[in-house]
Amino acid sequence: MVGSTKRGYQRRNPLNRNPAPAEAREAPASAEASVSDPGRVTAIEDLILSRLDDDKAQDVVFIDLKGKSPVADGLIVASGRSQRHVGAMADHLLRALKEAGYGKCRVEGMPHADWVLIDAGDVIVHLFRPEVRSFYNIEKIWSVEPPANRAAV
Repeated sequence: MVGSTKRGYQRRNPLNRNPAPAEAREAPASAEASVSDPGRVTAIEDLILSRLDDDKAQDVVFIDLKGKSPVADGLIVASGRSQRHVGAMADHLLRALKEAGYGKCRVEGMPHADWVLIDAGDVIVHLFRPEVRSFYNIEKIWSVEPPANRAAV
């Protein structure tokens, strides 16, 4: 799997399709290391990815936006198996971010839980049901192949 890491999520660079070097894929030991090296996963990104991994999120993709977009430093897209699974992942993620001291994040889409968007400041998280994810195809907007197309290649 191109660009995969030990956690199973995929790191993608939207402007350069080459995967990050192996040393840039590991989470840093401290937050200071992540600020100086833009290829490294920051503490908030690691927290989100760990929480999604614990909650059994499917097809998790991390898109590195550092230096490429003023909107955020990273974009995380993941799928849940059902509305209940997506809602539970979003709730657990919001609680983990609050407990870690990242304050109150902005959330959209929680009542229906088809597509939940969590704006954590430096990182934006999109949680989808699989059908909704394939319909909106967020990865294509950032020039990243969706998981179904990568598996077919």
